Order: sequence, then C-alpha cells, then structure tokens
Amino acid sequence: MGINDERDIEANLQIGPTELGMVRLFIEGDGIEIPMDFTPDEAHEIAEEIMAAATRARQSGGKKRR
Repeated sequence: MGINDERDIEANLQIGPTELGMVRLFIEGDGIEIPMDFTPDEAHEIAEEIMAAATRARQSGGKKRR
C-alpha cells in the first residue's frame, strides 16, 4: 500500500496543543486511536511539508476523488 493507493476507510483527524507543550495529531477511525506528539519545531516542519505537497497537488491539476 502506497501513498497513491486509494482505500475506503474513514478517519477523523484532530490537531492541537497538549498540556506538555507538544503538538498532537490525533487520528481516530474504525476502532483505532493514534495519538502522535511532536515538538513545535517538528510540527512546523510537518506543516511545511503539507503546504509543499498541497502546492504540488494544485500544480498537477488537483484532481478530485470520485
């Protein structure tokens, strides 16, 4: 399974700060919960990667899923 393989799975994503000063990505779906904590610097790097991927997707036509 790769990044371009589609799957029929639904999940919820929550993003927010923790009481310990970390940034948490919390993924929940189909009986599973995945908390992922990052330092603010790591979270900033992830945000930059997401923005770069969005730019590349937009440049390639931003094809929507059917």
